[in-house]
Amino acid sequence: MKFYGKLAALALSGAMMAGAAWSQEMTFFRIGTGGAGGTYFPIGGIIANAISNPPGSRPCEKGGNCGVPGLVAMAQSTNASAHNVNAVQAGQMEAGLTGAATLHFAYKGMSVFEGNQKPDVRVIANLFPEDLHLVLPKGAKLNGLADLRGKRVGIAQAGSGTQIAVELILAAHGITRDDIEEAELNNTQSAERLADGQLDAYFYAAGTPVAAMIQLDNTKGMELYNWSDEELRAGNEAVPYYIKSKIPAGTYPGVTYDVNTLAVSGILITNANQDEELIYQITKAMWSPTARKLLDGGHPKGKVITIETALDGVEGIGVPLHPGAERYYREVGVLK
Repeated sequence: MKFYGKLAALALSGAMMAGAAWSQEMTFFRIGTGGAGGTYFPIGGIIANAISNPPGSRPCEKGGNCGVPGLVAMAQSTNASAHNVNAVQAGQMEAGLTGAATLHFAYKGMSVFEGNQKPDVRVIANLFPEDLHLVLPKGAKLNGLADLRGKRVGIAQAGSGTQIAVELILAAHGITRDDIEEAELNNTQSAERLADGQLDAYFYAAGTPVAAMIQLDNTKGMELYNWSDEELRAGNEAVPYYIKSKIPAGTYPGVTYDVNTLAVSGILITNANQDEELIYQITKAMWSPTARKLLDGGHPKGKVITIETALDGVEGIGVPLHPGAERYYREVGVLK
């Protein structure tokens, strides 16, 4: 009887513990990313994993994930930057990844966002540089961007930050949609069309290396356009948040030369109306030891996402930090 009494007590204790665990409030947190063949989607997935700690999970101090207790974060594939800014402003997603240029234009109501300002977007963290790739078939060559006239060119998906920037940069070189046969496709679709001979070139901005381009490089092969100094200057003047960058030789094994290009920072954003304590806890979880391991092991660009660079360039974008993120950065001394 004593044995069965102990079993009953253990069962009751276990039931009470389970009940307590599952009575913990569950909060869902959607993060808009990009296409599966780009960089936003895997990086967004790593961040979602890092900040999550669903009810019933082992706590951080006992070897579990160091996410926010009760939080279930999910990375959702989207049309990337502009789509995510719109969704965060509208409250359709709690957070999203976007390029700095898109974020600046949206917050200020400039360029393609004229008359459609997004005043409620707020910054959580600067993440990583996104290099603008101009991808060509293996063996193909352009003597300059002007050579794109009359060609079939992928300009990224409608509403994406890449497309916004590409149109502005091409316009600075006297090229409009009327001069090319444009295709509005995501990165994976563009790579497939290029491999099948249905595109002559395509643009895409993402952190290197990009999954769809790795596959293209390993199968059909590809070239990357090496921008001239004059083109880089004109591009920077057209889109100030695109700055000179370099894709080192060997980033894609078949591309054995350095590629001069432009790059823009990828930013994690949220809505000003998100609870301050929640965003504080999420920001804290992003820089936990668990998150560090996930970022370092999950994607090559994860290694450059650090708390030391979390505020790089943010002031220049002109979009405020969310108060919860600001509180954390002040607490740890990153923001003075």
